[in-house]
Amino acid sequence: MGKKDQNQKDKERVQAVLELLKKQAPLSVKQEKFCNNACVERFLRVKGDNVKKTVKQLRNCLAWRESLGTDHLIADEFSAELAEGLAYVAGHDDESRPVMIFRIKQDYQKFHSQKLFTRLLVFTLEVAIQTMAKNVEQFIILFDASFFRSASAFMNILLATLKIMAEYYPGRLHRAFVIDPPSLFSYLWKGVKPFLELSPSTMVVSSLDFEESLEFNNFKSYPRASSLRFDASSVPSTAKIGACSSSRFSFTVSHHFDSLKPWYLTLTDTSASKVGPTAPSSTLLGPALISPLNARSFSFASPAARTPPDTFGAVKKGFFPSTPMPQKTQKFDLSSINHPRTPKPSFLQSPALFFRKDCHVSRADKCRESFVPYLKFYRRPYDEMTYRSKMRPPLGGLISIVSPHLRRRHMSVSQRF
Repeated sequence: MGKKDQNQKDKERVQAVLELLKKQAPLSVKQEKFCNNACVERFLRVKGDNVKKTVKQLRNCLAWRESLGTDHLIADEFSAELAEGLAYVAGHDDESRPVMIFRIKQDYQKFHSQKLFTRLLVFTLEVAIQTMAKNVEQFIILFDASFFRSASAFMNILLATLKIMAEYYPGRLHRAFVIDPPSLFSYLWKGVKPFLELSPSTMVVSSLDFEESLEFNNFKSYPRASSLRFDASSVPSTAKIGACSSSRFSFTVSHHFDSLKPWYLTLTDTSASKVGPTAPSSTLLGPALISPLNARSFSFASPAARTPPDTFGAVKKGFFPSTPMPQKTQKFDLSSINHPRTPKPSFLQSPALFFRKDCHVSRADKCRESFVPYLKFYRRPYDEMTYRSKMRPPLGGLISIVSPHLRRRHMSVSQRF
């Protein structure tokens, strides 16, 4: 019964908004089609079911759409942008939400006005809305900021985009990802996001965190990722490397225990060298080759790994304070007792993982997990004709009536894969 009452109240609020809107000024046919029940409900949710605030924002939205000419946007106006793949709908996620990708370059603002960028943004949003199913209201946006060298220049584009979606497309944005922004962007974002309405839905991620993804580990298709890998053939080596050395590199343990970096990496052959201290006064490790005990950082190794086998018993005897023990009644074989040992960390593993709690997940981890379902859209090459096939009249323009055998498959050369 309560749910029916709530639905009835929602319908009454929608009708109140439409009546008050029509009293201020009559609506055209296209404006009445835009102000349907679903649209008014989204504006009401953003304004906390306040009828007067909803009418004011909706009226401003109608005036903005009329001044921009959203009803007359066609693909022929953005032929160069569509050819380069600056903004397009890449597909739909598992929830049937359209995924848009923006790859605006830094030089774009030098040769184009802010109004033209706004029209390109609105055109892409309208295409995404046309591809939505009946029960879908939101979309996903991926901002590829790797083409920007200036953090402030990208911030201007991002703020303009978020402002347009907050004021004129309320309730539409499900999630926005900023990928590979400039180095100073994080500092600017911290100061700006408390004043943005859509900042909780915006996340910053790095594509380098997904270079080792097993699902997209096809380096033949992506030469850029392949070039980052180490080529073992570039380092000539004829001698046999130690058993514990990696095939990509070898490492050497420092001769001093109080050194800040007990190990260092090198690409030279170390088969004939000794990694332990060779001075006669040093008898802790001896001239041993690389082994599972000394081939790691002593800063984070277990006590058993840092202590030589000969002196382990002496340290064990004097480390703990003596306590009265009951008289022994039978003899035990001390060699058969398994003493508890600290688990050994893997080589080159971050020490921060030892202090991480399972119940606490950082925001960076949440951003990475949220971006995983959309990684395939980000790495997928751009196809202009596939994107144009998603456009419905009148957004498709004159190209939509061209015979299919005259169409050509265009792969953008501006993509960085």
